[in-house]
Amino acid sequence: TVWVPSGPPRTDRLTLLHTPSNNSPKMSLEWLVAWGWSLDGLRDCIATGIQSVRDCDTTAVVTVACLLVLFVWYCYHVGREQPRPYVSVNSLMQAADANGLQNGYVYCQSPECVRCAHNEGLNQKLYHNLQEYAKRYSWSGMGRIHKGIREQGRYLNSRPSIQKPEVFFLPDLPTTPYFSRDAQKHDVELLERSFQTILCEFETLYKAFSNCSLPQGWKMNSTPSGEWFTYYLVNQGVCVPRNCRKCPRTYRLLGSLRTCIGNNVFGNACISVLSPGTVITEHYGPTNIRIRCHLGLKTPNGCELVVGGEPQCWAEGRCLLFDDSFLHTAFHEGSAEDGPRVVFMVDLWHPNVAAAERQALDFIFAPGR
Repeated sequence: TVWVPSGPPRTDRLTLLHTPSNNSPKMSLEWLVAWGWSLDGLRDCIATGIQSVRDCDTTAVVTVACLLVLFVWYCYHVGREQPRPYVSVNSLMQAADANGLQNGYVYCQSPECVRCAHNEGLNQKLYHNLQEYAKRYSWSGMGRIHKGIREQGRYLNSRPSIQKPEVFFLPDLPTTPYFSRDAQKHDVELLERSFQTILCEFETLYKAFSNCSLPQGWKMNSTPSGEWFTYYLVNQGVCVPRNCRKCPRTYRLLGSLRTCIGNNVFGNACISVLSPGTVITEHYGPTNIRIRCHLGLKTPNGCELVVGGEPQCWAEGRCLLFDDSFLHTAFHEGSAEDGPRVVFMVDLWHPNVAAAERQALDFIFAPGR
């Protein structure tokens, strides 16, 4: 399409506009004519561009390709950014600068850590977060959360010793130490189908243990005997970019899980390794709103998980679902020749937590809130 302007060239019209004259109405008329000419030209240019895109000419294709390259470059740089530092309202597993030991875990004793400092200030903060959420959205469906926050102290203190979540207890949830595979059937089947993928990425990571020092990205946890290592992809609702880049397929898998907790501090995903002779002291998890899922990667003989006094064994390529707000422990009594026990651990929503409650809990317990 070729556009040919009608009438005098644009320079002539601009000259007319700037020619001194005492005839103001004549100038205004000429200015309007020139303005109309400019609009006509703009309209014709737009039409030409649209027609070029329709005809798929070289210029349009190159333009679209450049835009796609810029978009990919932007996504790449955004993905490489480190998450912003934060002080979580619920720093669940912070143990680096610890001063005390309880239930086999080191606690930080920080007033910012609600797992270590149980006081009325926590309940007030949680209630404030709930009110802020309700103002923005709705109080509809918030009955159990409201009840749980207002009476949190009573619930936690009066719970039987077999189940005592350390941070938040949501009342009226069905209680059982273990859950059937059907509780979160879609995610369980997806994880089990991805068994070989996860195992392959773990074996690549584990080769770094040939050195004496703890490899980068791995964390050593406190145990009375043996060694317990974890490699977090998601820690307290925040991804660990450096670790995720080393396990790209496993990390992408998390995005395909329908019930994975990924937006609040109760959500974690990691590879957990127990060396032979390791015993994890009995302890409680922070909340009952989640189900902890273990996908067995390497499960030698002599390994057991005990939840609420009920023992279970892992199986390679199979998921084991349990409520970690129950008193639980794990141990590996095998020999050194058996090798480590390895599971892929991911936190899923309790099936009886409604969608509206999940959204509110993500808001109340958001990282950094």
